[in-house]
Amino acid sequence: MNIQSVIKTIPGKKTGAALVLSSLLLAGCAMSPTSPDGSEDVRSKLMALQQNPDMRTHARIELRDAEAAVELAEQPLGSGETALAEHRVYMADRMVEIARAKGETRLMEADRELLGEERDAARLAARTREADQARADAESARSSQVDAAAMSAREAEELQRQIDMLEAKETERGLVLTLGDVLFATGSAQIQGGTNQNLEKLANFLNQYPERRVLIEGHTDNVGSASFNQNLSRQRAESVRQYLTGRGIDSNRLSVSGYGFDRPVANNDTTMGRQQNRRVEVVIQNGE
Repeated sequence: MNIQSVIKTIPGKKTGAALVLSSLLLAGCAMSPTSPDGSEDVRSKLMALQQNPDMRTHARIELRDAEAAVELAEQPLGSGETALAEHRVYMADRMVEIARAKGETRLMEADRELLGEERDAARLAARTREADQARADAESARSSQVDAAAMSAREAEELQRQIDMLEAKETERGLVLTLGDVLFATGSAQIQGGTNQNLEKLANFLNQYPERRVLIEGHTDNVGSASFNQNLSRQRAESVRQYLTGRGIDSNRLSVSGYGFDRPVANNDTTMGRQQNRRVEVVIQNGE
């Protein structure tokens, strides 16, 4: 999700929140990229094979393919592409292991040609079994690699589809879903009938990703006293929590806060600004 699409999800493109969000995202983009976690370990394993003359002789093509995979795994990616980075590192590691297995197998076969049929028969049989096992391990690793890649791709596609359905923003805190003031009547904390479509989507998402914890934060405009608005914002956040627990979400995953009019996203001097400030924000924290 790019900066423009994130800003479009916020009512009023010129609001303070949109400008702040743009600044934060642009600042994040300006940071020096680093190679994904695990890529250095895979590079070290590959270098060890490349420095082995037997491997260079017997696994030349496989080492070349592994080098290409490691270079791809070392390419920096954005913060929202963790799954792709992990997948590339996994693929590179598998290619290195395949090169090792192929090299060892061919080395064994070369050694076998140098042995006489009658000399060291027991040792030759043992090394042949090792070669067979190495080939079996390589094939098993290749099959697992393909299965894991397919599963990762499906999981990433499904997560993105769910995020798009929620119309949530991706932030450093996690996914942020904003529930507007149409959810409640003026001065009330009771959810109005026929306004809970986004809540249903949210409940479905949380049931699909049970490892994610949720912060529910209520906000109001500045009409009325600070104590009244603080209590109202908390009660509205609590109503959302009760709705979610009623849809099967474990209450231990849900935390509730009310901030009254302390955290406006727009100017309270206008009707539009006050409407934008009357909201409940649901922060779906990133899974560990």
